[in-house]
Amino acid sequence: MPIGRVEREWALEVFRESLRASRLSLALDEVSILSKENPVRKIPTDPESLQYLRDLLAYILNGRTIIFTYNIALVVILVLLSFLHLSERIRERRRWKIIEQDSPAALERVGKTTEDSEAANENEADSSSSSTLEGSLSSQVTLKAADADIERQPLLGTRRRKSFSGGLSTRFVNFLKFLLMYQPRPIPIINRTLPSNGTSLFVLAFLSLNVFYHLYRLPFELRHFFVFADRAGLIFIVNLPLLYLLAAKNQPLKILTGHSYEALNIYHRRVGELMCFEAFVHFGGMIIWRLWISPPWLKSNSFYNYITHPLILFGIGAFVSYELLYFTSLGSFRERWYELFLASHVVLQIAALVFLWLHFFTCRPYVLASLVIFVIDRLVWRLCMKSAKFTADLSVLEDDQTLLLSIDWDIPRSKGRACLGRSPQNIRHGWLPADHVFISVPILGRGHSLQAHPFTIASAAPVIDSAHSPNHAWLSLLIRVQSGFTSKLLDHARSNSRVAVRLDGPYGSQDPLNMLRSCRNAVLIAGGSGIAVTFPLAWDLATTHRGKRQVHFIWVTHSRSQRSWIPEERIAELRQLGVHVTIPEPTNEAGRPDIPGYVTDLAAFSEGRVGFVVSGPDGLNRTARNAGAEAVKSGADIQLRVEKFGW
Repeated sequence: MPIGRVEREWALEVFRESLRASRLSLALDEVSILSKENPVRKIPTDPESLQYLRDLLAYILNGRTIIFTYNIALVVILVLLSFLHLSERIRERRRWKIIEQDSPAALERVGKTTEDSEAANENEADSSSSSTLEGSLSSQVTLKAADADIERQPLLGTRRRKSFSGGLSTRFVNFLKFLLMYQPRPIPIINRTLPSNGTSLFVLAFLSLNVFYHLYRLPFELRHFFVFADRAGLIFIVNLPLLYLLAAKNQPLKILTGHSYEALNIYHRRVGELMCFEAFVHFGGMIIWRLWISPPWLKSNSFYNYITHPLILFGIGAFVSYELLYFTSLGSFRERWYELFLASHVVLQIAALVFLWLHFFTCRPYVLASLVIFVIDRLVWRLCMKSAKFTADLSVLEDDQTLLLSIDWDIPRSKGRACLGRSPQNIRHGWLPADHVFISVPILGRGHSLQAHPFTIASAAPVIDSAHSPNHAWLSLLIRVQSGFTSKLLDHARSNSRVAVRLDGPYGSQDPLNMLRSCRNAVLIAGGSGIAVTFPLAWDLATTHRGKRQVHFIWVTHSRSQRSWIPEERIAELRQLGVHVTIPEPTNEAGRPDIPGYVTDLAAFSEGRVGFVVSGPDGLNRTARNAGAEAVKSGADIQLRVEKFGW
């Protein structure tokens, strides 16, 4: 290193050497910094300056010792969440074993339903045989006659509501559950949708943990402001592997918590926002310290010499990269320029990791861990193990703004199961209800061959494990046309009925299905294209996992043309299988249906636990969630899952 550079920025070299050795590099009597060739000028050794420098370095080193326990705290939290998930899963299994008591008659019905399902998919049959679910709620309720316009009537008629009772402690617990389940209104002016109070509370607890680690044992003196700025950088870097882990499509968190990456995406975004804030504090704090707070004898000859030091330049590169990542990840940006969001996300991530690696050596273990997560998820798993190529059929549906992409293939004889969990490793081996895939269409252009867009599988999952399992799979994707990729795909579909595609998947969580299976009453509410989530779940409950439960299926559409998304034959089959299907008049003709009234009636009239799965626009999701929360406050035993679509 040139002597001139060390003379100008000797303080940076002192800090670097002290941190590298994890001990103070200063003596009490005489201190000097040596380059590889020649000694350079001495650091001021007056007692006051020397003690200040020793204290500053001691605080910095102490911060690194404290921050080491942050990862331990995260592991403890993960173990606790995993234990809670495992306990709930065991309880759910016990419940659904009672509800789904196997019998020869039930197995015979499943076999016949599977055969009829194959025929329906090939348009060679109309429906399966009908049956009534024993002990179901529908057997106790008389619905209005068809000529009375059933779609405009209350869902359950006019039976007397069940009254809930309980002591003071029970009412207090129910009120707490209500508060956690309730979803506030969107933030005014910016119209930003808020999550449920329970999710917000968990996010707040995570942020509080980071605030604690940022401020714990900090010297709250202006002359030690450098330590505050340095600690912000530490908070940033220790969260880096967590950020990449939450974004990974294939991750152990799904097995440990029951939630796949799309459910954890909200935490990925909050962690990213926290990191961008800490990066801003770190960068801004260092500039403030250098310009106005640092003692004169610690400053370099000029601010230019400070800002052009390689350590600082690499830090600025990392800061700019992550701030750009944040702004291009905003919902408004993703909605307008989704393709640009995908491309920039990859490029900026690589640049940011490179800059961080070069910025400071203490970043490197965290950068390496993040890079390993990214490479395994994107390259090894997604491209080599989960990706498959098909030739798909394309058709433009009645509304002229929706595409149906269909693929069918023979399922390989090998199971193709993942080592952990129930999901198939590759889409060729089938999928599970409410799973989704990422689709790429190279023929649309060179850029689209590198893009992958997520869509929920709208068709029923093949019964892979059953003795009556089909040897063929039919996969359908409902694609609502927006700008960009979907618009180009629509243009292609107008002149071509077939297209070569690459599917990456399946992905998803079975938590909603497991919850519904453990309930005596299952209610699925879909809004628009949310039918792609709820229909496979309803079909699975009515066929593969039949039991002593009542299944209610509600589909809210905007226009009559949307009803062509699911063939009438499949809806008729659900009815014949004992599912109570309600499709209100389109909202553009009759306005919005009384979903809160439906939820309240179902909770009041049902015997036993009621499970709700809702998938639709934000307004429908919030309305159904809050109606369920009100029922919980009144004493109803309700489980709720909201499958929000959109990215």
